[in-house]
Amino acid sequence: MAFKKYLKIKDDMLIDMTPMLDIVFILLIFFIITSAFVDTSGFDYNKTRENALSKQKSDVISIDVSKSGLVRMKGRLIDIQSVTANTQSMLADAPGAAVVIQAERETLHGVVIEVLDMVKMAGVSKVSISQSRE
Repeated sequence: MAFKKYLKIKDDMLIDMTPMLDIVFILLIFFIITSAFVDTSGFDYNKTRENALSKQKSDVISIDVSKSGLVRMKGRLIDIQSVTANTQSMLADAPGAAVVIQAERETLHGVVIEVLDMVKMAGVSKVSISQSRE
């Protein structure tokens, strides 16, 4: 008698895996079907990198302000009062261009605001200020 009791307990401990396998296969079929209808869109790889960079450079006017108050446009040193004239001449070449004022970390805020005012007087509507990487 004791032997039958032991076998009965052991039979109750079995777990039926069939419903779990059914669910796994149903989920697998669902993901396979739905992934087949996803539209794969990508980038146009025919464009060259040089064309994209030259287009980006023409749309942005960069003004660098050092911590000592020196202002550079296109790599050349200029006076703060001539920022307006230089910006207007660059806008003539690229109308609608944005201006990025890059200032070093220790630059006085007054100098940056003065450059910002000169750029606004040139008629630029898109201006951003960023910290220089140096």
